[in-house]
Amino acid sequence: MSILDGKAAIVTGGGRGIGKGHCLALARCGASVIVNDIDRSVAAETVEAIEASGGKAAASDANIASRGGAEALIGQCVDAFGAVDILVNNAGNLRNRSFLKMSDEEFDSVWQVHVKGTFWCSQTAALAMREAGRGGAIVNTTSGAHFGSFGQTNYAAAKGAIASMTYSWALELARYGIRVNAIGPTGTTRMSDTFAGKPLPFVDPGLNGDLVAFLCSDLAESVSGQIFGSGGERVAHMVQPHYGKTLIREGGWTLEALQDHFLPQLASQFGPLGMLGQPYPFHDGVSAQGQEA
Repeated sequence: MSILDGKAAIVTGGGRGIGKGHCLALARCGASVIVNDIDRSVAAETVEAIEASGGKAAASDANIASRGGAEALIGQCVDAFGAVDILVNNAGNLRNRSFLKMSDEEFDSVWQVHVKGTFWCSQTAALAMREAGRGGAIVNTTSGAHFGSFGQTNYAAAKGAIASMTYSWALELARYGIRVNAIGPTGTTRMSDTFAGKPLPFVDPGLNGDLVAFLCSDLAESVSGQIFGSGGERVAHMVQPHYGKTLIREGGWTLEALQDHFLPQLASQFGPLGMLGQPYPFHDGVSAQGQEA
């Protein structure tokens, strides 16, 4: 018996790349899978691959960047497979631009898919899971970009929001037996090809799928509210943000006391900054360096 036998799963953005890897892994583990992608042709190709291996799947081109699309997607899963037990929020887009040049449309288009799409799909799926009364699993997709990523204000903000939603939903949905986790996946995809800089080595995008299947199974029944970096050869636990070194002063902090103690006590705590973990660059101060954005 496979670890996901009898489970019904949805993967958004499941037609290509990382999402396709999720779909194939869930199907290998016994789940019936709705492969959602706005490009129905690639969703159908993934369905064909699953069926050729003896699995069950159906294609969906519902646009999860609207509540109506999200509701249609979850409804299709219930109609096709009788329930929704697993939701993997993988769909995403990029509109890279430096902060001072970014337009409202570029910000909103990323926020709409990543944040609102994840919210709408998860809320609708969780309501269906609660009604069915047999629990479930939600896996969101975040990224190390939410540590800070040059030229990706919209994407970084969206991924930070998804991390925070993951923590919150894990607390709220546990009473219904619903676990909520997230991954920050690595893989060579059409999206990764848009990043500036020298070409990166190829990483098989399918190598995230087994972790997703594991997190959706009863093998991970004690895991919720957690985020993991995945892909390639790694599984890394992303530690929840927390307060570090704390200074206490009776009566509170005055300007004079801050001047005496703030930098001497805290500057050494300013560690690597940004998605790539570059050494803190501002110990010598921040000053204007020209008009380039």
